[in-house]
Amino acid sequence: MEPDQLPLAQSRMVRALACAAGALLVAWLIGGDGLAARASPPADEPVRAELIAEPQAIAAGQPFWVGVRLRSKEGWHVYWRNPGDSGEAPTITWHLPPAFAASPIAWPTPQKIPVAHLVNFGYEGETMLLTRITPPAVLADAGRVDIKADVTWLVCEKECIPGEASLSLSLPLARGGSATADQFTTAVFDGARQALPHPSPWRAKIELDRDWVTLAVDAQDLATGAVRAAYFFPNAETLVRHAAPQELSIQDGELRLRLERSALSTAAPTDAGGVLLVEEGSAATRARHAWELAQVEIAEAPLAREGASLLAVLEAAALALLGGVILNLMPCVFPVLSIKVLALITEAGASRQRLRRHGLAYTAGVLMAFAALGLALVGMRAAGVEVGWGFQLQSQVVVALLAYLLLAMGLSLSGVFHLGASLQGLGQGLARRAGLSGSFSTGALAAVVATPCTAPFMGTAVGFAVTQPAAIALSVMLALGLGLALPYLALTLAPRLIARLPRPGAWMEMLRQVLAFPIYATVAWLVWVLAQQVGPAGLFAALAGLVLVGLAAWSFNAVKCAGRWGRRGAMSALLASLLAIAGSVAGVERDRGAPLSGAQSAVYEPFTEARLDQLITARRPVFVNLTAAWCITCLLNERAALASAAVQAAFAAKGITYLKGDWTRRNPEITRLLEKHGRSGVPLYLLYAGEGEPAVLPQILTPATVLAEVARIPDPAQRRSSLPTIAPTTARE
Repeated sequence: MEPDQLPLAQSRMVRALACAAGALLVAWLIGGDGLAARASPPADEPVRAELIAEPQAIAAGQPFWVGVRLRSKEGWHVYWRNPGDSGEAPTITWHLPPAFAASPIAWPTPQKIPVAHLVNFGYEGETMLLTRITPPAVLADAGRVDIKADVTWLVCEKECIPGEASLSLSLPLARGGSATADQFTTAVFDGARQALPHPSPWRAKIELDRDWVTLAVDAQDLATGAVRAAYFFPNAETLVRHAAPQELSIQDGELRLRLERSALSTAAPTDAGGVLLVEEGSAATRARHAWELAQVEIAEAPLAREGASLLAVLEAAALALLGGVILNLMPCVFPVLSIKVLALITEAGASRQRLRRHGLAYTAGVLMAFAALGLALVGMRAAGVEVGWGFQLQSQVVVALLAYLLLAMGLSLSGVFHLGASLQGLGQGLARRAGLSGSFSTGALAAVVATPCTAPFMGTAVGFAVTQPAAIALSVMLALGLGLALPYLALTLAPRLIARLPRPGAWMEMLRQVLAFPIYATVAWLVWVLAQQVGPAGLFAALAGLVLVGLAAWSFNAVKCAGRWGRRGAMSALLASLLAIAGSVAGVERDRGAPLSGAQSAVYEPFTEARLDQLITARRPVFVNLTAAWCITCLLNERAALASAAVQAAFAAKGITYLKGDWTRRNPEITRLLEKHGRSGVPLYLLYAGEGEPAVLPQILTPATVLAEVARIPDPAQRRSSLPTIAPTTARE
């Protein structure tokens, strides 16, 4: 896999690994009454940051410019909004007085920065990131206005170092009600504005086919022999191969650029705009012009790429493998892995051959389960059923059965009953086969319970897989399963690592019982998920089933311990319990039509296609959260980021409507929106600014990530006052 074809998720992992070796820059805050305030690292650090304002004093209702000036040492560079093959764009989080509003960053025209065989987009030397601040129409006479900004950046040479600074400045109120600026500061900001691309007056469109992206600009006055070169900096990070040549041609009054499409670009970009840099004139009188292409029409070939290239398949498989490895760290997989850790400790003194057989059996169980899930997913989609990753947990019956199975496993760990004891008299060979079958079953269970989680890199890989023929889709799914099994398999294949595990002893019984509690916690979570899918009657049937599982476990143990007549009674109780459990499952299924429940802390409206279309037509900003009760990643994001006071306040300040789509049960409207953005499962977070395509936020959210995207949206006062009025729907608390 070529590094210059890494998608957004991969490039972020590369950045994270590189940045982990660097030290965080020290943020200095120097207050003062001047127009600039510095909070930069020492002079020997690669970047110095400064916050400056154009006016010397501000007036009510009169917008003014401020800028974050980044000065990089020679040979170092910071990044544009699309960093290219690697890197990370700077972010600015503003802290303004009440009723003040900040516009999105006005990005200067970037440079093409080759690094080995990669290409980055960014800035060397000095650059100014401009933002327009709008004060309210009425300002209290408070003497001065304090403006603060938290700035982060990534600066790179051969290595990359993350940096941050807290900057502030204090501006007085203008006397006479008119903002003032000195000649020197105005010249600095004039130079910064000249570095911005000009708004394009021409129509532009992007034509997408299997391997190429063609940008066509209907610029009659540009499409002449005077144009010597052109280069397109796309806003979308995964649309094209950044290091590939861009072929320029002029046809029928159109300026056309042919770019190589990224192998993993399986969906239309959410933002097809970018910056077009044009060079014209002779070698002696060459001039450069940069144009901002904001509204770009998209003409796209079918997304499903029949016969996708081998390179694309290998890239998707590599992403799936890496996503499967990371999936082991997700909370939904940990309880099952705890059982395997205990089993591995138990087998620490076994032969190498036996340990390897257990590792291979566990891997086979994982792969068989993923193959079954993949076949079911491909088959249902081929039949026209709109499903995606984690589709089986949209079934109440599957959730209930999984809860019952995990409860039985927890009771076994707690010592209520032992499945293996009755096999001891059948010989050593049968006992060994039972042990391997246990590893196989645990691997299959790990694959099933992993589906509520979405790890980094998984979204791109699974989204690619579901658009491909069955053979390719199954190959990617198996690569995902291999990644999930790989850590345990590596332990069993490395005898030196196994030898370092603790020796078996009396402590193992205590550890075995302790490890039952993560299992019980997972059972409680599954019951909560079920409560979102069924009504009171169905929930009661499911809870009764849990009691019956406990009775069945006790009866199973009593069969082995009681006398002749006692065994008959215990066996009767066991059979009755199993029949009653089947009745509980049927009760859960009958109550499938109950409305979803569950309170959330954030105020939102239920997602529907009609409501979203209505808001988009009215050019209102919208945040769409596609989630599910069984998606642990979604729930963590909601608690840690979306429900935070800062994010909710930012939504309210920007007038953003929060739509939440619950995919706990199958919902074709949500499935269609997922597919539109190249996803086959939740979470998916979209932020519509009111015009154009939405921004797609990462699958792992932090408050800072959401606030940085929200800051790009103009404040209500800056939007057109002629927008149509929309009646709100009932919000949930």
